[in-house]
Amino acid sequence: MDVENAKFMGRLSDQYYVNAESQQGLIDKRRMPEFRQNIATREWVIVSPGRGNPPLAYKSRRISQQSYDSDCPFCPGNEDRTPGAVLCRPGNVNWAVRVIPNKFSPLKISYSSIDLSSYSFAAASESSGIAEVIIESPEHNKSIAFMRLEEAMAVLNVYRQRYEAISRSDGISLVTIFRNYGPGAGTSIPHPHSQIVGMPIIPGSMRYLLNESIRYKDSHDRCLHCDIIENEQKLKDRMIIESDNFVVFCPFASGSPYETVIYPKRHAASYVSINDSEIEELGWVFRTIMLKIYNSLDDPDYNYMIRSAPVGEETAGYFHWHIQITPRIFDPAGFAIGSGIGVNDVAPEEAARRLREIGTDC
Repeated sequence: MDVENAKFMGRLSDQYYVNAESQQGLIDKRRMPEFRQNIATREWVIVSPGRGNPPLAYKSRRISQQSYDSDCPFCPGNEDRTPGAVLCRPGNVNWAVRVIPNKFSPLKISYSSIDLSSYSFAAASESSGIAEVIIESPEHNKSIAFMRLEEAMAVLNVYRQRYEAISRSDGISLVTIFRNYGPGAGTSIPHPHSQIVGMPIIPGSMRYLLNESIRYKDSHDRCLHCDIIENEQKLKDRMIIESDNFVVFCPFASGSPYETVIYPKRHAASYVSINDSEIEELGWVFRTIMLKIYNSLDDPDYNYMIRSAPVGEETAGYFHWHIQITPRIFDPAGFAIGSGIGVNDVAPEEAARRLREIGTDC
């Protein structure tokens, strides 16, 4: 992190807020567009709350679903319509969480690599790797926001178990866990499920994040993400939840409205290092923030992703695993697509305030 960026981030609470009730006609600076840079990736975003979309503008109106759908391949009784299970908890009968190979994955389950450099100036290889679907519940309409604590813990435990197994496979460089919820987030089957993918490469977006983390560690002998956590704890205006071992906040340079991250306070580079007591606490934290997002935006489409250090770097001092949650409540316009600069019309401080204040009643 450059000195200017550190100062820019730290000045936020001092510079950007003016009393909205001022009788002297002062401009409320929360309504003024501003450039912000994500210090972990160097990406820029324009925070433009002056466009004035109220919370209700983002409300979805999802049709409620039944707890069982006889046509759904992920519902109990339809197991023969999917590939055989890699893992079932607690067992094949009356399972709570079921893991299957993803037969629609673009990845081929193979570890051989083909060097095509002699045919092109660009690198290429076989699309090999491991892709699995984690069916999170036997109930067709139960997302993590509405799970009991033990149900959420079971999902998080399976995440850890499959992450560890896949990372031990030959040829795997990066393991990613993600969840697409709703058609706007890229899912076609509404039954609650997430995915885990092991790849032989590290994609560019993750590489940028890792490179900035390494550069900061080399320059300051500290973890960039630990410093971000410390800064958010100090400022508090973007903090949503703080428990004994986790923090939840809206990032300073959120690329879209209500983007949220969950970090463990304990420095750990990989999700595989999470222990049982932390999984129990994360289960509560994760359910709580997902229910707050559900209530605030009326069940929006969303993606979440667990970002971890590459395989073999599980004890690295430069990275800090975290969960990124991105509600999909608007489509990027031409400016964002053409410039590569996102436009966020809800200031992260305002999004965090709304999420803090919203209740968690089902």
